[in-house]
Amino acid sequence: MTKRSDAASATSAATPATLALTRAGIPFTARSYDHDPRAAAYGLEAAEKLGVEPDRVFKTLLASIDGELAVGIVPVALQLDLKALANALGGKRAEMADPKVAERKTGYIVGGISPIGQKTALPTVLDESAILSETILVSGGRRGLDLELSPDDLIAVTSGRYAPIARARS
Repeated sequence: MTKRSDAASATSAATPATLALTRAGIPFTARSYDHDPRAAAYGLEAAEKLGVEPDRVFKTLLASIDGELAVGIVPVALQLDLKALANALGGKRAEMADPKVAERKTGYIVGGISPIGQKTALPTVLDESAILSETILVSGGRRGLDLELSPDDLIAVTSGRYAPIARARS
């Protein structure tokens, strides 16, 4: 995996996420696709358009754990198990964060929230299924841009941890 090296493409794709990875010296591949604003599920759209198995494409979700925001990262075909996320962070009560609060705290828009380079550093948990893949994809900070990197590098750059926080859609 390599970073984009030519300045023009790196500048046009630059987001807080790509800048944070570059600063940290973490190798990644920026993978762009033409986002359809009518897409119902951004993560599944990314998997399809990039030709990647949905279990390797992860979505970034914000939740409130006992009143404090946290990040849960799960495969796009699955759901975030709020109780499991709360348990992983030593909390009791969890609910999805208000989308406007998520946008304000991360600096990203819904559908393009990256777990990397957020305005406010938040406790982060990556579903343990990520360790089954050499690389995974997460949002690059805007709709139509995903970043491919190793799960361990994602944990390192977000100061996150692994835990079983995904469940099948109900």
